[in-house]
Amino acid sequence: MSSDNAARNGASPAEPADESVWDVVVVGAGPAGASAAYAAACAGRRVLLLEKAELPRYKTCGGGIIGPTRDALPPGFELPLRERVHAVTFSLNGRLTRTRRSKQALFGLINRPEFDAGLVEAAKDAGARVRTGTAVARVEQHGPSVPDRRTVAVVLADGETVLARAVVGADGSASRIGAHVGVKLDQVDLGLEAEIPVPPTVAEDWSGRVLIDWGPLPGSYGWVFPKGDTLTVGVISARGEGAGTKRYLEDFIARLGLAGFEPSVSSGHLTRCRSDDSPLSRGRVLVCGDAAGLLEPWTREGISFALRSGRLAGEWAVRIAEAHDAVDARRQALNYAFAIKAGLGVEMGVGRRLYTVFARRPGMFHAALTGFRPAWRAFTKITRGTTTLAEIVRSHPAARRALTAFDRG
Repeated sequence: MSSDNAARNGASPAEPADESVWDVVVVGAGPAGASAAYAAACAGRRVLLLEKAELPRYKTCGGGIIGPTRDALPPGFELPLRERVHAVTFSLNGRLTRTRRSKQALFGLINRPEFDAGLVEAAKDAGARVRTGTAVARVEQHGPSVPDRRTVAVVLADGETVLARAVVGADGSASRIGAHVGVKLDQVDLGLEAEIPVPPTVAEDWSGRVLIDWGPLPGSYGWVFPKGDTLTVGVISARGEGAGTKRYLEDFIARLGLAGFEPSVSSGHLTRCRSDDSPLSRGRVLVCGDAAGLLEPWTREGISFALRSGRLAGEWAVRIAEAHDAVDARRQALNYAFAIKAGLGVEMGVGRRLYTVFARRPGMFHAALTGFRPAWRAFTKITRGTTTLAEIVRSHPAARRALTAFDRG
């Protein structure tokens, strides 16, 4: 760590990183990485959190905070909510529009730069050191940069090497650490988004209400999320439909009467879901969040998956850091994988099945959510965090039979 970086992050300039082995190094300071760093630091370990960008930084994301996300936040974390949502307007490619309302808030909306920066501050408050503007080129678990079998070398883009007893890769969907681990992907989608400043009269019309539009491409949908004087408008569909996805966004914005407003930000992002047999570790290196391909396949919701997998990765990285041989490190890494698969993996499995049905029959989903009260109640319970898709399928025989029937076509 340079003396300038050390001073900026509260470290002593007399503690150079190349002469110190960190217990846990976390790569990537999004929700997954910040959550991992927080968990490891809370265990009293020396933790270094590396982020290639300067914070705060923009991230393509709708910014919806559902119940599972809220429940996975550090204790006392104050959500920087821009809006509380009490109503959802559903449409089927612009048709059959219907709004459903709830007396209780369904979920909240945040801007990712503020949210991510707050999570990093929580990790710092727990004792983690943070270095921003620091890109990682690769990790090495063998070779001249690695002094012993208990150590991982994190090689930075500028050639500096940082040593750790365990590494957590949380460096996004195009993860270098994920490539090292050998993450395999099952579903890749393209999301396009525009941040559109609007006048007060338009903002007031959207206050407390979001729009979800089931789109024209298989498995696609669009959204409008209000955040004060700005509307986050986006669409997502399978990769390989780039031109069609762009056209969907343009038509969507025009249909909403928003084409006359200039976006402050226009961006795109690939979301990647892991395959069932994709590894979550290699040696003393774990992956979590987008780097592991962990997100909900139907909605492509990733923040709650990032926070929950990040916390688990941080906790198990501490155990790996304490392991004195490869056998024990492997045992702890397998325990981490089991914890992920038993929770988030089950949710992803149900989400994959729903995505397959949705891609074939979006009109059926629209009819259920707008006209079938049990489906709307399930939606509200999921967004509030009182249940999950997996729990509904497990505990409701009718839902299980219906999903099985659709699986069979």
